[in-house]
Amino acid sequence: MLPDLIAAASAGRPRAVGRLISLVENDAPELRELMALLAAGSGRARVVGLTGAPGVGKSTTVAALVTALRARDDRVAVLAVDPSSPFSGGALLGDRVRMQRHALDPGVFIRSMATRGHLGGLAVAASQAIRVLEAAGFGTIVVETVGVGQSEVEVAEQVDATVVLLAPGMGDGIQAAKAGVLEIGDLFVVNKSDRDGAHAVVRELRAMVALAERSAQDWRPPVLTASAVDGTGIPELLDAVDGFLAHAAGSGLLERRRRQRARREVESLVLARLRASLPARGRLGLDTLAAEVAAGRLDPYTAADRLLQVS
Repeated sequence: MLPDLIAAASAGRPRAVGRLISLVENDAPELRELMALLAAGSGRARVVGLTGAPGVGKSTTVAALVTALRARDDRVAVLAVDPSSPFSGGALLGDRVRMQRHALDPGVFIRSMATRGHLGGLAVAASQAIRVLEAAGFGTIVVETVGVGQSEVEVAEQVDATVVLLAPGMGDGIQAAKAGVLEIGDLFVVNKSDRDGAHAVVRELRAMVALAERSAQDWRPPVLTASAVDGTGIPELLDAVDGFLAHAAGSGLLERRRRQRARREVESLVLARLRASLPARGRLGLDTLAAEVAAGRLDPYTAADRLLQVS
């Protein structure tokens, strides 16, 4: 079954791609076999993350980027990570209203994934979903994150290039620094640049980026302007992404990032297995040890040692 699904996905059949991602999201029993079959195809696509606070125009910018990429005849996949519905557990914004003009394009695949309570703006299964999309032959994968503020920095751990979107009226450069986005951004874009205050945001960002300590060989993140509604600045943004990825490939940064990404993925799987293996009952069960720590009869380090000894 899985080889047939993978073959259909590689042939560009969106239903097969969707079924494979559903296996990833649902942590299906076939997931381990699926990842083994897809391992050889890793690293084929360029993965671009787009992040920013709610209301800065992420979905509109992604739609404009998709239009520009399709003009290059590039096959594009969009992985939009949304808040989880408190009722169904599914993606709250799953209709992707602002991307509907691409819905019938066979060269575009759009998928919403629910965070399911996971902090950091990315779904737990995002890295595996990216592997599926790479195997399906998409040249560019755009990951749009949920926009949750300071924990948004996790996007940088999953992608090759991180685009941070800001907008006038959404907080000044100091707020951006507090949110940690200055550390993760490879490119900064001030969207809605036709609004009052846009030039002030650009000046503040450029000043703060210039203060960062870098060697002469380091990439200096550009601060661009755009108005995604009418497409202004989108071609320049795409050119800047190309420039960064060329720099990252030539300097070895891209390889280092992908190794770090693989390392974190392995670590997360190990930790998930460890949590699943924790004994839930018995004299040394987690609940019993927690009660001992809460009562002051045991310190947490000793409790952790005992738990690891029996798990």
